[in-house]
Amino acid sequence: MSENTTEDRSTEIPPNFVEERVAADRAAGRNAGRVQTRFPPEPNGYLHIGHAKSICLNFGLAQTFQGKCNLRFDDTNPETEEVEFVESIQADVRWLGFQWDGAVRYASDYFQQLHDFAVTMIKAGDAYVDGRTTEEIRATRGDFHTVGTPSADRSRSVAENLDLFARMKAGEFADGTYVLRAKGDLASADMKMRDPLMYRIRHAHHHRTGDAWCIYPIYDWAHGQSDFIEEITHSICTLEFVNHRPLYHWFLDKVGAAPLPDGGASAPAASYARPEQIEFARLQLTYTVLSKRRLQELVEKKFVAGWDDPRMPTLAGLRRRGYPAAAIRAFCERIGVATRDAIVDVSLLEFAVREALNATAPRSLAVLDPVKVVLENFEEAVTFDAPFGPDLPGVDSEAAKITRKLRLTKEIFIEREDFMEVPEKKFFRLAPGQEVRLRWACIIKATRVEKDETGKITTIYATWDPDSVGGQPKDGRKIKGTIHWVSAEDAIDAEVRLYDRLFQAENPMGDKENWLASVNPNSLQVVTAKLEPSLAARAVGECVQFERIGYFTVDKDSAPGRPVFNRTIALKDSWSPKK
Repeated sequence: MSENTTEDRSTEIPPNFVEERVAADRAAGRNAGRVQTRFPPEPNGYLHIGHAKSICLNFGLAQTFQGKCNLRFDDTNPETEEVEFVESIQADVRWLGFQWDGAVRYASDYFQQLHDFAVTMIKAGDAYVDGRTTEEIRATRGDFHTVGTPSADRSRSVAENLDLFARMKAGEFADGTYVLRAKGDLASADMKMRDPLMYRIRHAHHHRTGDAWCIYPIYDWAHGQSDFIEEITHSICTLEFVNHRPLYHWFLDKVGAAPLPDGGASAPAASYARPEQIEFARLQLTYTVLSKRRLQELVEKKFVAGWDDPRMPTLAGLRRRGYPAAAIRAFCERIGVATRDAIVDVSLLEFAVREALNATAPRSLAVLDPVKVVLENFEEAVTFDAPFGPDLPGVDSEAAKITRKLRLTKEIFIEREDFMEVPEKKFFRLAPGQEVRLRWACIIKATRVEKDETGKITTIYATWDPDSVGGQPKDGRKIKGTIHWVSAEDAIDAEVRLYDRLFQAENPMGDKENWLASVNPNSLQVVTAKLEPSLAARAVGECVQFERIGYFTVDKDSAPGRPVFNRTIALKDSWSPKK
């Protein structure tokens, strides 16, 4: 894959077929013009950038059509769900700039109603209790070439099924003893219709209902009915749910949901309208893994420091790294909504981040790999004003009008790579006998160096031009190079974490058995940097541009007198998996 730069990125917004479908439904008078969407995450991990696409789509549709969007947790598996995940998801949605309608909803709010629906199906002869093991059920389901074999329990009487289901709910049986199955079509070409599971026994503590329940609904049973209960008009799902749609509609038939009304007719007053399911392609990014199960594995095996590690593609990790919410929203809008799976180049996301930060991040001076420079002919410190910026054409930035005081002192620090004892051709930075401009300050010329016993340069000696304060020589001579610097007397020490892409492979899951082998061993490097003093006042979460280096954000690990900065992103895309 070739390297990318931030030039020539299209800002054209592609069409959104889901929005067009919803607009057509409104024009046809379906649901009386009402639009109600939902974002239904499972609280079994932190959300990642892929979920951001769904959040922006669902909440965006509600905003576009003056509708409402629910936040509902599909909390049907108590063994994997935690309050921590519930809280983090709510924080992520708010951070992206959205607010759900009313109170937060949960599938567990509907446990009793789902149970009652199941009892209705048992009474109608549409569901039965099966006492076989999971392996036995799987072995008799059949395949695309053979029909399923009915369980002996399929012929139980309604009374027997009602009794067993009640005893399951009462906690009489151990986990795995029984399941409740719908009586579907064992010869159906759609494997999901072959007596799908509805309930299983789990003696597990639920984060909301405690120990009130020991039977829990299967996701496919709870999800569609929860949409139905909430009167969702448009159930927006990713493509893997296309083959779930017939099952969802079959379940809705069994619980008495009215079909989707046509031609402006509304649903009967005694029934809810049926949710219309629309599927779209999920987000897939190069050099990224977007699977909560895989991300949890990275956390558990200590490849990262937690769900909010800035290398993680979780929204919490991206927020901690300094990615602006506006950049993520712009990225989601820019990549569009498709009907076919495709892998998006991660550099498009990085471009959106640079685009947002370039217009908003204050500029400051920092040196990551410092080497000392002594100005031999310098006497008294010089103080001058330097703007925070950014001063960009067409951007009315308040930061560009604010300045801070910088002091030029006898000893300063510059980047080690900005000096070359034997300069290469077209090296316009500091070298013996070669002049360079210190950003906002003056012109200096190197004269000699000191080295340690290994030959490493420890000190550079130079002279400064007193007639060049502000960076412009009075005689008008041309200075080709400008470098950044900090005063050795005023500089503050900071821990700077240089984060890079977590994976070296463009498609980490290309080798599913050995996907962890593509983890980048250089995804984090930590250095002690020298920063201009104004950076000590930056609050956690603030992002600044270290001039000529990149964008950096104050990390939550910062402490008084010892700030910690995370590299959000470099100034340009020069990443290579070989570096």
